[in-house]
Amino acid sequence: MASSLMSRHLALSLQNNLRLSVTGCRYVSKAAPKTQVECDYDGPAMKTQVPGPRSQELTKQLGEIQNVGAVNFFCNYNESRGNYLVDVDGNRMLDLYTQISSIPLGYNHPALIKLMAHPDNLSTIVNRPALGILPPGNFPEKLMESLLSVAPSGMTRVQTMACGSCSNENAYKAMFIWYRNKERGHNTPSAEDLSSCMVNQGPGCPDLSILSFMGGFHGRTLGCLATTHSKAIHKVDVPSLDWPIAPFPKLKYPLEEFARENAQEEARCLEEAEDQIVKWRHKGKPVAGIVIEPIQAEGGDNHASPEFFKSLRNIARKHGCAFHVDEVQTGGGCTGKFWAHEHWGMDDPGDIVSFSKKLLTGGFYHKNELQADQPYRIFNTWMGDPSKNLFLTEVLNVIRTENLLEEVTRSGKALLNGLYELQTQYPGILSRARGQGTFCAIDVCDDATRTSIILKARNKGVVLGGCGDRSIRFRPALVFKEYHVHLFLNIFNDVLAQHK
Repeated sequence: MASSLMSRHLALSLQNNLRLSVTGCRYVSKAAPKTQVECDYDGPAMKTQVPGPRSQELTKQLGEIQNVGAVNFFCNYNESRGNYLVDVDGNRMLDLYTQISSIPLGYNHPALIKLMAHPDNLSTIVNRPALGILPPGNFPEKLMESLLSVAPSGMTRVQTMACGSCSNENAYKAMFIWYRNKERGHNTPSAEDLSSCMVNQGPGCPDLSILSFMGGFHGRTLGCLATTHSKAIHKVDVPSLDWPIAPFPKLKYPLEEFARENAQEEARCLEEAEDQIVKWRHKGKPVAGIVIEPIQAEGGDNHASPEFFKSLRNIARKHGCAFHVDEVQTGGGCTGKFWAHEHWGMDDPGDIVSFSKKLLTGGFYHKNELQADQPYRIFNTWMGDPSKNLFLTEVLNVIRTENLLEEVTRSGKALLNGLYELQTQYPGILSRARGQGTFCAIDVCDDATRTSIILKARNKGVVLGGCGDRSIRFRPALVFKEYHVHLFLNIFNDVLAQHK
C-alpha cells in the first residue's frame, strides 16, 4: 500500500513538472509543414557572451574536482526546449551539435516527459538491474518493441551495452571468439588455451588483429583505441596493439566533377586494405575482423561511395574476416535513413552493427554465428539499461508517427543547399560541403578560423562542433526543420561576413 501511494505521489509530481514544461511550447507557423504544438522556442536569445559569468564560476568550481579543459559552458536543462539549449546564464541557443549527436528528439520532448510521468514506468526508471543475470520479466518484450524493431537487414540478435566504446569493445571480443572457434572447428578451448590466457600468453591469448582505417574513431577504451586514428590526443601515452591500418578514401568535391579521380582513390584504398590483411596473416597476426564507419565522423566527416563499402564487404568475405559496421554516430535517422549503411543498398551489410548515441542505449546487433558460446564471455554488470529501451520505444514511435526520417531528408537538403551557396559566396573560407540527411559538414580554410567561427556563432546563438583538422560538423536533432535551417543559415552568414 505504501509503495503504491509513493508511486502515485511521484507520478503526480512528474505530471506537474510536465504541465510546467509545456509553457515553453508554441504553435508552428502556418508556413511550416505541420500545424501541431511543438516544444520549441521561436529563436535564439542571448544575454551574455558564452561562457557567461555563472558558467565561468561553475567551471572554476568544477576545476577543483576534475579536468575542465573540454567544458564549453554549463547548461540549464530544465529550461532547454526542442532544438534550443539554454545555459546557466540564460542564453538560449539553437543547437546543431546536440550533445555530440546524441539527442534524437531535442530537449524535454513532451512524449518522453509524459512517459516519465506514467506510474507503470517508475519501477523501470528507479531500478537498474544486472541484466546479464537478473533481467526484468518484460525485457524480451521491450527489446522486441525497441531495438529489434529497427534491426539491420539480416540480423535478429542484439546485445545491449551502456555506451559506444563498450559496445565496440565487446563487439571486437565477439569477433575474436568467433574467429578462434572457426579456427579450432569447435567452441571448446583446450587446457593450454585456458592456462596460457591467464598470463596473457598464446595460444589462449592469440595474435589476432582487427583492420581499421585512418581517420576512424571507435572509442577511447584500450582495444577501441587501437582502431581509433582521428586525433593524437586520444592515443598518446597509452600502450596499443600492433594491428593493421588502411587508408580511407579522401574524396574530392564536388563529387560529380571528380568521379574518375574518386573512383581511383577508392580503388587504391581497397587494394591497400586487402594488402594489409595478407601482410598481417604472413606476420602471424591474422585479421579476424574489419571495422569501419559509414561516415567517418570524428575524423572529419569523410565519406565513401556505396561501391566502396560493397567491395570492402566482399574483401572481408574473401578473407574470412567479420565485417563490423560502427553506427554509433551515424545510426538513428540523422542521414535520412535509420541506418547510414542502408544507403549502400545491401541485403547483407555486415556481421556486426554497433550503436549508441541517438539510440539512447549502447550495444551491437550481430549474426547468429557471432553469438557468445558461453556465459560471461560478453558480459558486464549492467549490460545496458532497461529505462533507455523504454525511452527508445517512445522515440521510435515519434519518429514513425511524425515521419521524422522524411523531415530529416527535407531539412538536410535545405541545409546542404545552403552550405553550397555559402561556400560559393565565401570561397576563401569554406569548401567541400558534404552530407547525407542533416549529417553534414563543411571545411574551413584553417583550424584557427574554424575555432573563431564556432565561437562567434555561439555568441550569436548557434551551437556548432568541429571534427577532423578543419571541418565544422552539423548534428541537429531529428526535429530540426526547414525553418530552423534558414534561421541557422542567416546567422552563419552573418558570422562569415565578419571574416570576409
